[in-house]
Amino acid sequence: MARVSQEHLDARRRQILDAAALCFARNGFHATSMQDVLKEADLSAGAVYRYFSGKDQLISAIVTDVLDTVRGTFEQAAQESPPPTPDVLIPRTLGRMRELRPATLDGGQWMFPRLMIQVWTETTRSPELAAVLEEGYLKVRAAWAKVVEKYKDAGLMPAGADADAMARTMIALAQGFAAQMALFGGVSEQTLGDGLRALMALGRTTPEA
Repeated sequence: MARVSQEHLDARRRQILDAAALCFARNGFHATSMQDVLKEADLSAGAVYRYFSGKDQLISAIVTDVLDTVRGTFEQAAQESPPPTPDVLIPRTLGRMRELRPATLDGGQWMFPRLMIQVWTETTRSPELAAVLEEGYLKVRAAWAKVVEKYKDAGLMPAGADADAMARTMIALAQGFAAQMALFGGVSEQTLGDGLRALMALGRTTPEA
């Protein structure tokens, strides 16, 4: 029997996760059945259950995968000299998520912000998922803090600036912007970058007489 390549296995896993994410974003976690996921992925039950035992495992894998992508983007930024400023880095991160998960809902709305809302809601009833989210969040915070330390090294921030406080604030800003996308639509990563750039310029200009 021919051996299935790791590349094929990874692609099949991604196919299942993308299908599940779209279903969850569209209808919510509890209104989505495994049959819905099978139909969206266009796979048999055996093909899906080979990778995931059910919806709980699917959503945990989606959360871990997303947070790993975000963390990786920040860690890569920390290797740049100097690292990109927040008005560049946060839109870049959202753009990377759009590139990797471009699926849209009916009407053309990007599915990822809606998925974030569903995940946050689910953590209120699932301690297991809350633990997965917290673990990933701590890693993302640590990666952001590395970027902040590089800002200090480059002279872009005061040496005494609280790296963790800034990490928390920047993550909250990205989360809030994604919530706006999910609830109201009509905004883009570029809007976030423009707004951040304006905020960062606050106090640098002299008011007109």
